[in-house]
Amino acid sequence: MRGKRLNILLFALTVFSTYLIGGGWYSLSLISILLAHEMGHFVMSRRHGVPASLPYFLPVPIPPFGTFGAIIKMKGRMRSRKALFDIGVAGPLMGLLITLPAIVIGLLLSRPVLLAQTQDNFFHLGDSLLFVLVQKVVLGHLPEGYDLSLHPVAYAGWVGLFVTALNLLPVGQLDGGHITYALFGRKSKVIFGLTIMFWAGISFFFYVGWTLMIVLVLLFGFRHPPPLDDVTPLDLKRKILGGVVFSLFILSFTPVPFSQAPGGIRDILELVLRG
Repeated sequence: MRGKRLNILLFALTVFSTYLIGGGWYSLSLISILLAHEMGHFVMSRRHGVPASLPYFLPVPIPPFGTFGAIIKMKGRMRSRKALFDIGVAGPLMGLLITLPAIVIGLLLSRPVLLAQTQDNFFHLGDSLLFVLVQKVVLGHLPEGYDLSLHPVAYAGWVGLFVTALNLLPVGQLDGGHITYALFGRKSKVIFGLTIMFWAGISFFFYVGWTLMIVLVLLFGFRHPPPLDDVTPLDLKRKILGGVVFSLFILSFTPVPFSQAPGGIRDILELVLRG
């Protein structure tokens, strides 16, 4: 029990910090999504004999999310590409099992508002293709001149989708990096490099907020350590599932998460030069 005190404390603080941001329904929904994601990793790690800790939640009592998510700690190297793939893919898939119902329920509880009322009083979010698709299926087309004021449960679903897409970026130590290495082995370094270049391009032209994340990935997790068995390839079933998961990444990724952002690095440089 002594070793789990930190896990419990961080969990409680994250419940409190997310409650401060969006209230009880937001906190309950987002905590459920994050817990499902990390427990997916945890259960699959145990199944493959990889020592893993319980989730460490990361509270941040400031907008926009109230948390930096959660992580688990794993010891030792992966035994095989199969184990690497299974552990990497379990988290995002389990998280989506909670995220998608949260989006549907939250959208049904949301209300349309006039665009004129949203200019100053609302926090405008970018949309991923998957969120837009679910919204159209659930609500149809909004009337002309209206936007949607998201219920806290829907916002938690949006955050869950954002976190899932971020984790599925095919680079380094992220879940997507694990899956990519499991699929392509040492050739995955080419995909890692192309991903960083594409990500940096988005940061330069559209959304400067990605810059810090890119730097952190480059500093702490750009390269991926090989598993002990780096020769045996994945079976066809896992290769197909890998393709499905990366399709979900493309559908879930939001290049510009927040529309009030100052734009890309290029826009900021232009403003500085003009000043």
